[in-house]
Amino acid sequence: MSEKIIKSEAEWRRQLSPEQYAVLRGQATERPFTGKYVNSKASGVYACAACGQDLFSSTTKYNSFSGWPSFWDVVDEGNVSLRADNSHGMRRVEVVCKRCDSHLGHVFDDGPRDKTGLRYCINSCALDLKKAPPSPGPSPHLYEEHPQNEGRGAKS
Repeated sequence: MSEKIIKSEAEWRRQLSPEQYAVLRGQATERPFTGKYVNSKASGVYACAACGQDLFSSTTKYNSFSGWPSFWDVVDEGNVSLRADNSHGMRRVEVVCKRCDSHLGHVFDDGPRDKTGLRYCINSCALDLKKAPPSPGPSPHLYEEHPQNEGRGAKS
C-alpha cells in the first residue's frame, strides 16, 4: 500500500466532481446502470478516482447484471479495507480505499463460485480505468503497405 492520503473535506470537494464527492466521501451510491464502466470491456486496471490507488483488474470484472461494475477479486488485499455497514436497514460490507478512506461500494458473497465467490459491487464514479497499452500485432493494412506485395491483395 502507498502512503496514506489525508485531505480536508474542502480539498476533496475541490478535487472531485459533485457526484464523486457524494459517493467517495459521503457514501452515496450512483444510480444503477448509469455508470461509465458498467458495460466496459476495456483492458486495464481500475484505480481509486480520489487517489489513484490500484484496486481491480479488468481480468476480474464480470457482468453481474446488478447495474454496477462487478469484480470477483481485488488487485491487492492491502489496497482496500472492508467495514461493516448497517445503514439503510441492511447488513452489508463496505469496500473502502485503504490509501484515502474513500467509499467505493460493497462486497457480497454471491459472486462467481468458480472464482472467489465474491462480488465487489463498485460505483463507476469511484473508479478511473488505467487502460492497458494496445497489444502489438500486425497492422491491418500491413500486406498492402509493402512494395513486395504490389499487385497482390486488396486493390485501392
